[in-house]
Amino acid sequence: MSERLKLGDFGHAGDDVIVPFQVEALDVRGRAVQVGPMLDTMLARHDYPEPVARLLAECVVLTALLGSSLKFDGKLILQTQSDGPVDMLVADFAARGAMRAYARFDEARLARAQEEGHTAPEQLLGTGVLAMTIDQGAHMQRYQGVVQLDGASLEEVARNYFRQSEQIPTDVRLSVARQVLPEAGGKASWRAGGMLAQFLPDAPDRMRLPDLPGGDGESDAAEPVRLDDAWAELLALFATIEADELLDPTIGAERLLYRLFHEHGVVVFPGQTVADDCSCSREKISAILDGFSDDEIAESVENGEIRVNCEFCSKEYRFDPAEFTRSDSE
Repeated sequence: MSERLKLGDFGHAGDDVIVPFQVEALDVRGRAVQVGPMLDTMLARHDYPEPVARLLAECVVLTALLGSSLKFDGKLILQTQSDGPVDMLVADFAARGAMRAYARFDEARLARAQEEGHTAPEQLLGTGVLAMTIDQGAHMQRYQGVVQLDGASLEEVARNYFRQSEQIPTDVRLSVARQVLPEAGGKASWRAGGMLAQFLPDAPDRMRLPDLPGGDGESDAAEPVRLDDAWAELLALFATIEADELLDPTIGAERLLYRLFHEHGVVVFPGQTVADDCSCSREKISAILDGFSDDEIAESVENGEIRVNCEFCSKEYRFDPAEFTRSDSE
């Protein structure tokens, strides 16, 4: 007979499952996640240097937390472009829970940064922009929001994005570590965790926040904006979260949510599984190559064939150049 939960017990979503939650007393909704095997496979495939792997892991967790809010069959794409040693991060989340991610970095600049001890996320990224794009599918317009990367962590950038673009009070916590777990046989594996909470009261005027420095709403004569008591309490509770609590598999998302919000009452909803699942295909790449000119096709040929590697999953596709050769009549 299968094991059954007793009264008062509750199950745990475990790794690679996004857990939505609601704290009605604080007008807060959010999501929590711990990623393990999915993240470790994703990072091991590229053998990134440790500082790059940590940064991309934060990007993956943030994308999972944001993308899981999609209510349609679309995709959320998070991408940075900046002037630091890690000049690009890309992660996307499809509505069915498929994720992929990629980082581009300058090896020489990264090595110098490591020698100088400049490996904080904001130092690796430098200045630039972070764009969040929502792709609603064919025949639907894309939506994109952009926020500056100006020496802040990804956590702070996410907060600023929602404050500027969505005008929704949002707090985010992210944590990444490489851990040795007993069940892994002594092998170090990547783990990461995160939690996102948003203040969504019925009365929109309760969502007001102080304007960001330099914002359009800033005024010397204006009265300081006082935080709503419920949101202020959420921020205080979030400040108590320890980094290891976010990714410790013995704690789990549900236990952490209970620790934070048991006095107010927290409701946990069924989770959504996320998986390392690239959307590349031979057909998609063939369609791109089909748009190349004859000269571009000729330049792409090496040893009599065209080889294309997916930057996300590293899968190699091989093509016969004859498939894309135009006839003279064309």
